[in-house]
Amino acid sequence: MSIKKAVSWVAFWFSLAMAFNVGIYLIKGKQAALEFLGGYVIELSLSVDNLFLFLLIFSCFGIAPVYQRRVLNYGIIGAVVMRLLFIVVGIAIVNRFHWILYVFGLILIISGIKMFRPQEECQDFRDNLMLRLLKKVIPVTNTMHGDKFFIRINNVFHATPLFAILFLVEGSDLVFAIDSIPAVFSITRDPFIVYSSNIFAILGLRNMYFVLEKLHESFRYVKYGVACILVFTGIKLSVLFFHIEIPLFVSLLTIFSLIAISILASVIIPAKPKVECKIADE
Repeated sequence: MSIKKAVSWVAFWFSLAMAFNVGIYLIKGKQAALEFLGGYVIELSLSVDNLFLFLLIFSCFGIAPVYQRRVLNYGIIGAVVMRLLFIVVGIAIVNRFHWILYVFGLILIISGIKMFRPQEECQDFRDNLMLRLLKKVIPVTNTMHGDKFFIRINNVFHATPLFAILFLVEGSDLVFAIDSIPAVFSITRDPFIVYSSNIFAILGLRNMYFVLEKLHESFRYVKYGVACILVFTGIKLSVLFFHIEIPLFVSLLTIFSLIAISILASVIIPAKPKVECKIADE
């Protein structure tokens, strides 16, 4: 997908989300509209950080762009289903055990702090735990077979490396959901707002991926802005223990400011020399 077409589609999905937010404002009022906006921005920010991981996975496995689109399409469908399950279960748990919000807050703070640690740009995902678990369930071929996820070899069902990558992508989204859902709970616990903000953030991810694929070096500090957002939302949940509630307007202002600062830093601070990502052949 060309950068121009990808940007156009990202703008379309963003406009659709804002139009939906106007509908929420007209039907449910200002508070609900602000909650949707906050949830949407948080989920979009965390999803962008997830896309950086997808870029690394595709790059290190040498997956052609035409196959990346197929993985992303199925990945988004899986993400929509998983988020629904997470939200339904999460809200049920919060309603029954309110103190779990403080646990969520602690998880978010720890996750945010971990993101500040320097990470290797080149990782060999072939030794990933999820891929080892997959290989125990079904044999995985060593070579690609076009865009197929499964094939039969000597009447034995095999998964292809493309399915293994989809499995890895879905697994990474599952891990990110553990952070993203509690982060939205810092804004609202309305099931409709939580799920709709999640879905609208997810729907434009495939197109945003192709934008980041071309411009990811220009947004290299966004992950630190996302880390700060995680820490902030974690603190927002944690201080509820002391009956302190950070106003929604202050939360939105803080989140927007963190994103803006991280983008500004990416533009102003020069990029470091890029390190080639090479993986030795098996």
